[in-house]
Order: sequence, then C-alpha cells, then structure tokens
Amino acid sequence: MPRISSQQGKFRWQWASGLHGVVRQSCVPPREYFYLPQRATLKRILIAAVLLAGIGSAAAQSPAVETIRAPALAYSAQPFVRDIYFADPSAHLFGGRIYIYGSHDIEGPLADNEPGNRFVMRDYRFLSMDAIGAPVTVHPVALELKNVAWADRQLWAPDAAYKNGHYYLYFPAKDKTGIFRIGVAIGDQPAGPFVPQAEPMRSAYSIDPAVFTDDDGQSYLYFGGIIGGQLQRWKYGHFDPSGPTADSANPDQPAVMPRVAKLGPDMLQLAETPRDAVLLDKKGEPLLAGDHERRFFEAAKLHKYRGVYYFTYSTGDTHFINYATGTSPYGPFTYQGHILLPVSSWTTHQSVLQSNGHWYLFYHDSQLSGRSTLRNSKVSELIYNSDGSIRIIDPFQH
Repeated sequence: MPRISSQQGKFRWQWASGLHGVVRQSCVPPREYFYLPQRATLKRILIAAVLLAGIGSAAAQSPAVETIRAPALAYSAQPFVRDIYFADPSAHLFGGRIYIYGSHDIEGPLADNEPGNRFVMRDYRFLSMDAIGAPVTVHPVALELKNVAWADRQLWAPDAAYKNGHYYLYFPAKDKTGIFRIGVAIGDQPAGPFVPQAEPMRSAYSIDPAVFTDDDGQSYLYFGGIIGGQLQRWKYGHFDPSGPTADSANPDQPAVMPRVAKLGPDMLQLAETPRDAVLLDKKGEPLLAGDHERRFFEAAKLHKYRGVYYFTYSTGDTHFINYATGTSPYGPFTYQGHILLPVSSWTTHQSVLQSNGHWYLFYHDSQLSGRSTLRNSKVSELIYNSDGSIRIIDPFQH
C-alpha cells in the first residue's frame, strides 16, 4: 500500500507498492508526488495512487513504462468527445461559437529515450460547439506535420487568434536538429485548414504558445515549458544543446520563467525581444526553482477579469493548475493559489473562457484511456469570489 507522511501541514504522497487494479510503473523519479488536503478522504487517497500510476509527461522525465488501466473513479466532468484523443484544450469564442484548439493524441512508444518522446502527435484536429453542453463537432484535419517544411516531429499544444480577417494557428514542433520552435499557420476559417509559414518564428521557441489580445487590440504571445520543453536551455535568445535537462541545479535560485512578447501587426513575428513573465510570491520575491508546488512548468495562459490580468499555468511534476495576478500583460504576476487539483493524467493543461455570462476552465485528463499519452478534454465552471480569488476545482466527485 502507499504511505503518507506529513510535511508543512500537508500530506506528501510516496509510492511504496502496488494498488489492486493498477498496473504500476517500473520507474518513478523521486520528485514525483502529490499533495493531499490534511482532511484527506479514502477516495482521495485512492485517487492519488491512481494518479501516480499514470505518470508520463510531454515535458518532464517520464517513467519507463506507461500505465494502462486504473480503478473507476467518479469524475466531476465528462469528456467532450470519445472519437479521438484530444488534449491541451485552448478555448476561444469566434463568431459566437466556441472553438477548442488542442493536441491530437495518438499511440506512441511506451518508453522515452528522452523527456517527452512518447508524445508523437502528427496533426491537428479541433473541436467546436454552439455553447457549453451543446453537441460537439470534431473537425477534419486542420494541419499535418508533413506539410510543415521546417518541422521534423511532435506537434504539441497549439493556440489560435483572429486578426486582419484571418485566423492564426501558433504551434510548437521540433525542427530537424531536435530543437523546439514555434510556427504560425494561417487560415480563412476558425477550424482550418491552415497553411504554415515556410520558417518558424524568429525569436519564439520552446513549447505551449498562447495568445492574449488586450482591450486595445494589442496581441501578446506567451510561451515556454521546462524539461522536455527545453526552456531551461535558452539563455538570451540562444539555445545551449549542452544546457541543463532540469529546471535548475540549485533549488534556491529563481525558477525558470515563461516568456512574453508583443506580436507584430501581421501576427507572424514578435514585435520585440521576449522577456520573462516573472512570477512572484506574496513578499515580492521570485518563485524559486525548488518550489515545485508553485513554480512554472508549462501551459502559460493569460486572461483578464475586472481589469486584472490572470496568469494561469501548470506546475508539471506536482500536477496543479495555478494562477497569479498582475496589473500588466507583461507581469510581474503575484502567485495566488491553485485553480485545479491533480487530474488522472501526469500532464495537466488549461485555458479559461467567458461565454454567456459564465466563466469556464477547460482542461484534460486520461479518463478514457488510463494513459497520459492518450488524453481527453473537458470543462468545468470557474467561479470567482467577490475578492477576485478563484474557487479551487476538484476534478473528482466526493
């Protein structure tokens, strides 16, 4: 059975042996654990065991063997579709209809020879619906890897924007040298097809591009992801192939921060040199590399609520979706707390959308497959408190 130890008023989950009904992985890095509330129920203990059995990330060191099956759990939301595996949902409202951009998961190898290599996506297909709860359309292939001249493999989490009468798809992929770059493709319809540019963006790199357009019409690109996303190997706009494979060798140093820059008027290139979107604690100090419950890992996203900029992101190996707030799209952003507790997948990825007077959190898990490389997307209502804080969403029923 798993064992639990107390740390700073919370429980740290440690894997000790198998749990009935779970195929346990043969390798679990020592930093991979889950936190449980102090008044943890038996159900949440079982959930944490299942989550540990599902470890495997597109951006982190992955265990050698993938989990295939897990006990049935009571989920608080259901997948949009069961026809395809669809992850990393980024929701937008275009022409009064909700479009969801994300990764099209497919079968890949069960073992990694480097971080994230089991995520082998080769095309994009997107979802749309008239409203939350309405029937969901699975659109045809919008972009294929074979049509991106500069890319070699791994079409990971994309995002989209509309401007100048066109739709712009921003996507990461590894180039012929194995470095993650960010490309742009243009379409006349929100679901594509999209025609990629011949070369990647000049100053954007790593993974998880996300566009935020402010009230004045200026668009910003956020990007980055550590470990398999390679952000820790970029210094001053240059990639170091011999750079660190982890976020930092010193846990007491400031964490690697996501990047942000204005997009140019044509939406095809950055208008300025990217800068750090700095995440601070309540004392105004940068979050530290060793603070895995709060520091940035991947999935940088920005939205605006009542004049405040909300930066949301994934913590990766602690499996939270967090948020921080600021007064500028550049940041700095002050850490506020968790939005989403760990899901039944190693990776966790989010977007926030307002529709019909309500706010929603889009996210993914592995409910349908039990495998972190074959994920499904879903949505839950996001509720703001009167002080602007966000109520924590639990992906499981109790």
